Amino acid sequence: MENVAIFDSPGKGRGLKANKEFWAGDVIFAEASLSAVVFDSLAERICHSCFRRQDKLQRCGQCKFAHYCDRTCQRAGWAEHKQECSAIKTFGKAPNENIRLVARILWRLDKEGGVVSDMQLTTLEELEDHICDMQEDEMKEFKVDIHNFLDYWPRNSKQHTIDVISHIFGVINCNGFSVSDQRGLQAVGVGLFLNLCLVNHNCWPNCTVILNHGKIELRALGKIEEGEELTVSYVDYLNLSEERQRHLKTQYFFECTCEHCKNKTKDDLKMAGREKDGVKPTEEQVKEASDYCYQMMDKIEKARLNGDYHEVVKLCRGCIEKAEPVLADTHIYLLRIYSTMSEVQSYLQYFEEAADYARKMVEGYVKLYHPNNAALGMAAMRAGVTHWQAGLIEVGHGMICKAYAILMVTHGPTHPITKDLDAMRVQTEMELRMFKENEYVYHSMREAALKNKPMTMMHEPKSVEEGIKDLFHPQEAFKD
Repeated sequence: MENVAIFDSPGKGRGLKANKEFWAGDVIFAEASLSAVVFDSLAERICHSCFRRQDKLQRCGQCKFAHYCDRTCQRAGWAEHKQECSAIKTFGKAPNENIRLVARILWRLDKEGGVVSDMQLTTLEELEDHICDMQEDEMKEFKVDIHNFLDYWPRNSKQHTIDVISHIFGVINCNGFSVSDQRGLQAVGVGLFLNLCLVNHNCWPNCTVILNHGKIELRALGKIEEGEELTVSYVDYLNLSEERQRHLKTQYFFECTCEHCKNKTKDDLKMAGREKDGVKPTEEQVKEASDYCYQMMDKIEKARLNGDYHEVVKLCRGCIEKAEPVLADTHIYLLRIYSTMSEVQSYLQYFEEAADYARKMVEGYVKLYHPNNAALGMAAMRAGVTHWQAGLIEVGHGMICKAYAILMVTHGPTHPITKDLDAMRVQTEMELRMFKENEYVYHSMREAALKNKPMTMMHEPKSVEEGIKDLFHPQEAFKD
């Protein structure tokens, strides 16, 4: 960990600063988890050792809860699962993910002590748990978890005080980090990464965090000077500063004092009206269209959850027809509608319309996000694939190249998504050359290929808030 140093960050407590100069895409440090568990909802679909998604998993013959790809994964995960397996059998069922994670952490610390790696910069005891900052309803759930943990914890394991157990639950609540599947496209579990807990928040950060081959990587988004504080964003920048502040205070127990929050940077763009021929809509018209979109998003989400995708399209189309003439292409509500419409139409295989909305979404994102923001890169990738599916090879190739350039910074060349993108980039480049040589031949060959091998259905659309997954666990609040 010679690349970083702990220091007292003004107004934030401890933080990490760079010990040398970094450039975009540099890996500042990588870290394995202290421990990690699969989400309750995915316990039968994700390997409990490598966190890969598999159609057929082998179940642990003893506890009947843990699932593995094969015997290799089962053997690799046995050291962590051995005591858990016995505890689940004795308890009669598997407790929730928070209890399972606390138990795994305690078993490891009991075995190895407070320092489990030469690279470790802090101990679990030194991290803030923010128990005193919890709201009444949170505290009730917190106490229920502790009560259930005490019932679950084996009598033959080392016994710990309520204070120690409560502290670990609080730390997980404040510092849990979501673990993604092998493609990096879905959060499938939660883990604790001690060094990452020291990285402070900024709404316009100089670093990003990605999970790659079982370890988190802290990667530079641009040039970082020696001595500069390293920061990541705990929240999506595609929210107004007031909304970000409220979320950070509620979930992460601090007030953000970054320049973007103090100056409300880009808030005007995020709620702007559309200017046409020098004429702007009135504030009342913009407010009316904004309120309408906000109300419609709730109906759209309910239709999505019910799997009524044709109703989703109908609602989105009606909302766009009313709001698009009034709201700017950077308006965050309109961008969320574009995102949902694009994803659902891709799922329904109406690729040309899906491509049009994906393009509008990316054009809005470019004006709002940091140029190396992972969400922008993922959106560009989605738009590129959708344009390719629609046969719009020129725009599709351009979008895929844009996405590749961003993800080379945010994910790096060895990440599975970047490798997939590189393969897409090579393929679309070849198709683009064919298209430019003879457009008719290109479309004829493409049509014949699609008839012989029809495109498979896209994954079911996620909610408008899930467009690009946030790796930070919903209840985490890093801070110390």
